[in-house]
Amino acid sequence: MTLMDFTNFDIDQLFGMKDDSNPFMMLIWILPIIIFIFYGQRIQLYVTSGEIKKGIKKLDEFREESRNELITYVNKNLKPTNNPEKKFDQFLDYFTIMPVDMDPNGIVEKVQHTVRSREDYTREHVKSIFSDIDDIELSKVQTLLEIASSLQMIHKIINHMFLTAKKQNNYPLILPLQMILPFIMEQAEAMKEAIPAFKRGQPVGDGIGPMVVGKMMLNNPKDTISFQTSLAKTNFENRNLFLIKAEGPGSTVGRPADALQTIVSQNKIDAVIMIDAALKMEGEESASIARGFGAAIGGIGTEKFHIEEVATQNQIPIFSIVIKQSVKEAITLMTKEIADQADNVRSQVYEMIKENTIEGHSVVVIGVGNTVGVPQ
Repeated sequence: MTLMDFTNFDIDQLFGMKDDSNPFMMLIWILPIIIFIFYGQRIQLYVTSGEIKKGIKKLDEFREESRNELITYVNKNLKPTNNPEKKFDQFLDYFTIMPVDMDPNGIVEKVQHTVRSREDYTREHVKSIFSDIDDIELSKVQTLLEIASSLQMIHKIINHMFLTAKKQNNYPLILPLQMILPFIMEQAEAMKEAIPAFKRGQPVGDGIGPMVVGKMMLNNPKDTISFQTSLAKTNFENRNLFLIKAEGPGSTVGRPADALQTIVSQNKIDAVIMIDAALKMEGEESASIARGFGAAIGGIGTEKFHIEEVATQNQIPIFSIVIKQSVKEAITLMTKEIADQADNVRSQVYEMIKENTIEGHSVVVIGVGNTVGVPQ
């Protein structure tokens, strides 16, 4: 066959498609279209359901594993007189109802009261199970209990959303779940992998702020200024420094807002510098450092609100330094890259103090984050 013959070749002859009225070929093309028109949504539901089922199964495994880790740790290290499983299972199902917010006036105080009441209740009931438990072990058990409770709640919510959509054969209802599930799984897996670090009392990524301030506190006397929060006073180039961090090496974030309120009520403060971990964006390098303005603190927002309120009432500027990291890095064992930035961040804090204050000024430096494994 010559090149001319090949170009004139009728490709329909190759596939037997010369006759447009061939019923078999029409069936091949039309049947899938009909199926997808009438059953496409259900097919998509089945395919998506399979993926979500795998995620829910993993969440169930994480939930069960976190519970077992808590019970094993307690029985091995604290040796309770009675079996604590029943009480812990009751704690895992505890829930917190947020105050009504139709009238926003005073809502922050109500939320803070509710959350602190839950924390106090859990702390006292854990103490009641172990009569001679020390504060560090108490903070570990409380943190492990919070992780197990959070994983159980996540599993319940995701499973509820999935079963509701499946019960109604409603594909649009399952779409939001499909979209958020990867983010939920990332956070759940991070919480599960955080358990060993908290059990051993090792620093986590979120503790980089307290680590920096803890190093600045070395060789200075410390006092407890608010609940589970330490204060040290020092000087730097004729500036008065008030250093605040949660009391380590227990697992706690302290109450920096209460500490700042106490300091400001007794001293004239010219600047506040906050050091905290921050979630990095995709593409950003872990352990990279960024400077900014405003209160760098996470959580439900009550601590941030009170810090901003104190600063606003007293016209105190707030500067911040954050160390970027992923969700997993923030709550699991601190990586070497993050730990190595402590001295660099401390140098930048001193640089910010020199740039934004003059001799004779007073500065509050707050190390924000969970201080597990980080003494002062």
